[in-house]
Amino acid sequence: EIQVLKAVLLFLSISSVTRVSVKAGDSVSIPCLYHPKYTSHVKYLCQGYSFISCSCAVKTNQQSSGREGDTDFWCVVEINEGSDDGTYFQVSVTRDVSSLYVDHQEVTGFIGGQTTIKCYYQNSGQAKWCRVGGPCVTPSQGSINGTTVFINETLPRVFTVTMSGLKMEDSGWYWCSRGDLQMPVQIIVREKPSTSKFCLSVITTIW
Repeated sequence: EIQVLKAVLLFLSISSVTRVSVKAGDSVSIPCLYHPKYTSHVKYLCQGYSFISCSCAVKTNQQSSGREGDTDFWCVVEINEGSDDGTYFQVSVTRDVSSLYVDHQEVTGFIGGQTTIKCYYQNSGQAKWCRVGGPCVTPSQGSINGTTVFINETLPRVFTVTMSGLKMEDSGWYWCSRGDLQMPVQIIVREKPSTSKFCLSVITTIW
């Protein structure tokens, strides 16, 4: 029996993924990027194929309604005195291994350094690395906002994405893409920890 899908929404202008794959019973984080002017507005996750008839599942000003399991969703921002604004995405639930997944959806790197993400896939199509709501890179090399991106496809069923020369502004949401599937990954860039050299002084007393 397939377990209920548990989706965690991280509402961050509205941009999001279009289709993700997840194994039944697992969790997945979906970034929904909205315009800063909507910061104080209520945001909610709506379940169903049609925006007009979808059912509210999770609202930022309420507890979860407990409705889970649909494969069609909408990230929605409530518009005061106007029609709500939303973007659609689909979740494909698999019994076995997910068709596209990563080891971790949150990856940390340091300024000036590099970070590597492994994207495992079972489906066909072109590999891509994209910033959510922004540009994409295809194999084997390119750049996103001035940061070098290298995509390596030498191993079967996995491609690795390496971002080099990281900057603080590289922090944000990206996705691995293969065919029509995406898997979101949050990149967090931090200051490199300072290292201190300690000098040990040894005083020898001669008697």
